[in-house]
Amino acid sequence: MTLHRRRNARDVKIATPTPPRGAWSAHPAGNSALASSRGTALVGTSLLVLGVALAAANLRPAVTSLASVLEQVRGSVGASHAWASALTALPALCFGAAGVLAPRLNRRFGLARAVGWALALLTAGLGLRVLDGAPAVLGGTLLACAGIALGNVLLPVVIKQSFPHRLGVVTGIYMGALAGGGALGAAVTPSLADAMGSWRFALGVWALLGVAAVLLWSVGARHAEVVVDQPPRPRRSLLGNRLAWTVTVFFGLQALVAYVIMGWLPEVLIEAGVDRTTAGLYLAICTLFGVPTGLLLPPLAVRMRSQSLLIVVLTLIGGLGIVGLLVAPSAAPLAWTVLAGFGMGVFPLVITVIALRTEDPADTASLSAMAQSLGYLIAACGPFLFGLLRGLTGGWTASLVLVLVVTAIQAVFGYAAGRPRTV
Repeated sequence: MTLHRRRNARDVKIATPTPPRGAWSAHPAGNSALASSRGTALVGTSLLVLGVALAAANLRPAVTSLASVLEQVRGSVGASHAWASALTALPALCFGAAGVLAPRLNRRFGLARAVGWALALLTAGLGLRVLDGAPAVLGGTLLACAGIALGNVLLPVVIKQSFPHRLGVVTGIYMGALAGGGALGAAVTPSLADAMGSWRFALGVWALLGVAAVLLWSVGARHAEVVVDQPPRPRRSLLGNRLAWTVTVFFGLQALVAYVIMGWLPEVLIEAGVDRTTAGLYLAICTLFGVPTGLLLPPLAVRMRSQSLLIVVLTLIGGLGIVGLLVAPSAAPLAWTVLAGFGMGVFPLVITVIALRTEDPADTASLSAMAQSLGYLIAACGPFLFGLLRGLTGGWTASLVLVLVVTAIQAVFGYAAGRPRTV
């Protein structure tokens, strides 16, 4: 297998396997030199781009749809505020735990099957959580978030392997679909709940989007068949790498802030005098800012030698939104929401940074798994502590101050992660 290393100002440094001319075969069983197809990259077709986009669109509604009707769900199942805090922390906690399994599933079964199973798991969880009672809500959310966790780790690897010379564009499509799905979940769910008179129907309908993603992925995801004339480079652990830890902490802190916002923003706005439907719409607007930032920032970031300044600016803009919610939440709730939404634009950058700080798909997979598994464990503390402080103090001040402190630390680690180096 010949490795061609391309260095171009418009592309990331990547090493991509290129088979020699004539290596493709329609009958792999008849050629003993051909590798098992499950160990190769997926074929980078337009249909695969659509599959990635629809899969990404499923990775946020499970969280934002629940946040927009959280108080209704809590009251309906007779649960406490502590239960609600645990529920909002569950996605990030589950993302961290289940994300560890993603590289193993990839190596054993290949990306096509691993992502397909992740989407099936997500869809099953979305259906389960609306059956009955607090345990079903927790169990279904746990299952759905396990599927999301696998998708979070595996889809960036699909993009890195299958679209190496369109990395910025396809990452932008992925991030735009991710944000769009989250915004749709927040905006539509309260209206569906009001129209149907049931939060169960409003949450359960998102399983249909999961079914669509499973079907499209099963058609569009196909492994290439390539000749292998030497073994692949062994995977290495990045646990002793300082840059890998910097990226991981940066990922965890930005995810902590994002999941606090996605889990609790409607409740903060409601106490500031915003009605529930409008609060859900504001969360949708906040999440929707990820569409333009997701489409525009990754292509821009891959052309920049350093992403540090861009990361710090977006982080500080988001911090201004948190300050507004802390100091004068009822004065301009939409403005604070918009600023917070800009701050969440850091997420497309951290996903891009994972690719930029690595030399090849093997390191991308390792860094993605490390950053997302350990990072989401860091993030899980945020929504839980945010709700817990609200219950202990009777207000949002201590909770929002906590988020401001995390935002300041995020800016420091984001600046370091954005510097032009590789693990």
